[in-house]
Amino acid sequence: MTTASTAVPRPRASRAALTWVVVRWRLVPWWLRITVVYTLSRVLATVMMSGFARIQAANSFTVQNPTYLSFASIWDGAWYRVIAASGYPSTLPVDAAGHVTENAWAFMPAYPFTVRALMALTGASFEFVAVWVSLLSGWGAALVFRRLMGRFLDPTRATFATVLFCVAPVSVVFQVAYAEAMGVLLLLVALLLLVQRRFWAMLPVVLLLGMTRPTGLAFALLMVLFVLVGVLRPAWLRMPERLTPRTAVAPATVAVVSGLVGLAWPAVAWAVTGVPRAYTDTELAWRSSYIGWGELVPFTPWVQGFGWWFHQPAGAILLVAVLLGFAAVVFQPAARRIGLELRLWGVAYLVYLLAVFFPQSSTWRILLPIAPLLGVVALPRSRVYRVALVVLAVVLQWTWLYFCWWVDGYDWTPP
Repeated sequence: MTTASTAVPRPRASRAALTWVVVRWRLVPWWLRITVVYTLSRVLATVMMSGFARIQAANSFTVQNPTYLSFASIWDGAWYRVIAASGYPSTLPVDAAGHVTENAWAFMPAYPFTVRALMALTGASFEFVAVWVSLLSGWGAALVFRRLMGRFLDPTRATFATVLFCVAPVSVVFQVAYAEAMGVLLLLVALLLLVQRRFWAMLPVVLLLGMTRPTGLAFALLMVLFVLVGVLRPAWLRMPERLTPRTAVAPATVAVVSGLVGLAWPAVAWAVTGVPRAYTDTELAWRSSYIGWGELVPFTPWVQGFGWWFHQPAGAILLVAVLLGFAAVVFQPAARRIGLELRLWGVAYLVYLLAVFFPQSSTWRILLPIAPLLGVVALPRSRVYRVALVVLAVVLQWTWLYFCWWVDGYDWTPP
């Protein structure tokens, strides 16, 4: 009798304790909750990264079993180290046939120059500063992402979308020597300012964004689409307000500035090297190992890429399926919940990628700027669904590290 009577309250006590934790958690300020989520996600990623570092063999980037900072500074991090140390070459490297080979001009200057300035200020190593710039930028990006989601979604959904952002399969780039974290932070700030209609405040952000990651032309296309939709106001897109010739001046100016900054880096490369196509030829060098040398013909790289990976006609069929799937996500009725601006950004960025980017193993990282579409993924309230998504994201993080980051002998799948 005594045993039975004492056993009954235990589940009730457990539920009460859980309820107390949930209530107290909801009383915590949103920014502190996101900070906790971001910190836990980074601890988890650090554990996985450290595990791979312990089994990492000696390679062209590191010694055997490198430290975390060394392991987090390989691949593109090696190029950023070169830029932080010595800037950009005035003469392009070429092979025996005269083709431009891989070089530093493929990477924008804002991130490595920021790292160099902080190295000079603190005396710390490149690896330490570069990783911390990314880590802090990722934290800022998570906070801004939650603010952006909160403009369209209720607090629970906005927070869950941010959880997905923090544990995304390529979220490890928030703690490595890559420019992605800084670029995503600036992009999210620009999108938040767009949603707030603070167009003039967007200008310095857009300028810095275009010198951090090659997104200037994509953002210019977003602003062009925004102006066109605002002027024409097609009913199926539900633009909340009409743009007049006077009110269209500010967003049109942002479009022009973003377009100019998107063209500025190729112009700088031309001016320094004396080669008109210095930037595009440098970018083409990275795809030469797949499809050989050739010209950049807009809107052909994805056809070539899917043909290379899957052969034809399977490649073309799969490409069409991918594009239709993307359109279904962006234009489904539920997607209206995240606002027209974020959907237009997804379309603009995909059009930009279709025009210039060759799909390869770094595609997953390159897709990070469409993270605001996670707001659509976060709409269902099912706990099973949400837990499954988080688990899947963590599993895909490990998969990405295994296939793309960890250097396993001759590695042709760079992150």
